[in-house]
Amino acid sequence: MPGYRYKAVDAEGRETRGVLEVDSPRQARAQLREQGLFPVDVTAIEAANDASSPQRTLRMASADLANLTRQLSTLLNAGLTVEATLSALIEQADTDRDKQILAGLRGDVLAGQSLATAMGRFPRVFDELYRTLVNAGETSGKLAEVLSRLADHVEEQHALKQKLMMAMIYPAIVLVVSLAVVLAMMVYVVPQVVGVFDRTSQTLPLLTRALLGLSKFIQATGVYWLVAGVIGVWFARRSLKNEAVRRRWHFWLLGLPLIGRLERSRNAAQLASTLAILGGSGVPILTAMDAAAGVVSSLPMRDAVERAAKAVQEGAALSRALGASGLFPPVMVHLIASGEASGRLPETLASAARQQQNEVSLKVAAFAALAEPALILFMAGVVLLIVLAVLLPIFQLNQLVGR
Repeated sequence: MPGYRYKAVDAEGRETRGVLEVDSPRQARAQLREQGLFPVDVTAIEAANDASSPQRTLRMASADLANLTRQLSTLLNAGLTVEATLSALIEQADTDRDKQILAGLRGDVLAGQSLATAMGRFPRVFDELYRTLVNAGETSGKLAEVLSRLADHVEEQHALKQKLMMAMIYPAIVLVVSLAVVLAMMVYVVPQVVGVFDRTSQTLPLLTRALLGLSKFIQATGVYWLVAGVIGVWFARRSLKNEAVRRRWHFWLLGLPLIGRLERSRNAAQLASTLAILGGSGVPILTAMDAAAGVVSSLPMRDAVERAAKAVQEGAALSRALGASGLFPPVMVHLIASGEASGRLPETLASAARQQQNEVSLKVAAFAALAEPALILFMAGVVLLIVLAVLLPIFQLNQLVGR
């Protein structure tokens, strides 16, 4: 046995959990007692191999996965065996989750399974593309080289995701804070300030009356709107679980002026990068397209990839098969055609992936640069209207007193 999960308590009754790299439950319990712990539960990591196993629900952040892949590649390039590499990584692992994953992989490898097959027990950590690449590396005898390319791919995808998140965080914060401030002013500040003028006989300005009416409407129906919003989000999430509804939604997104182009570029970059890695690892083009279709999140574009795979199987060129759908960027299609003509398809696919990723980064940066001042100007206009609605009765009252 490569490893055991344990739960133990110390002399003061505090609970401790972790993973031990031993050969039997007896050794695990003996080692725990030597550490001054009293074992409560010791379970072999390999024992839970069914669909309901907690191991199948383990997840790993893309940054951690990239780091793990890079470590695997480095150690294998240094001449270590897969078993020795996994053992070294188990010793270095900082978290119980990482130890469970690595110990499970080592146990299956010791039992005679391939590394790709062992990774299949952790589908939420190592997706189908990852396992396909590892299998290709093992089959070709170039596992270390394939893992190096795979580490580059995971790092690039993580960096792109971070850029997208960072570009959208500031506009989102500005929007949320501004809406909260405006809502607080509408619900609490405006009624109290403007309510002072209700005792006078003067007619309030139109803007002030409109703002008071809106304030009363928000106070009376705000809870209902909040409940309706929560129900709407729940219903939308539930509806999008239906593939037909999700396909229509994705098709509508692709038709939007800015978001549609961003979605096309993002999915095209994913496809090109995946095909480049698979093709460079010696995976046949049809097998590569079947695996790459899974990384395309837009269902209409995924359908286009599947149709293109059938066309390629019938003898069509990859560039012509992808270009027939009209969903993929023309620059990418022309780069693929150039790679097919020159016999350097993996290299041109990698270039196409980088070009599409750069385009996505530029579009997101441009959108964020425009969204920030637009949001600030919009919210400044809203606040100005509120301030005017409060000040107009004061100006009107001063004019009456002056007469």
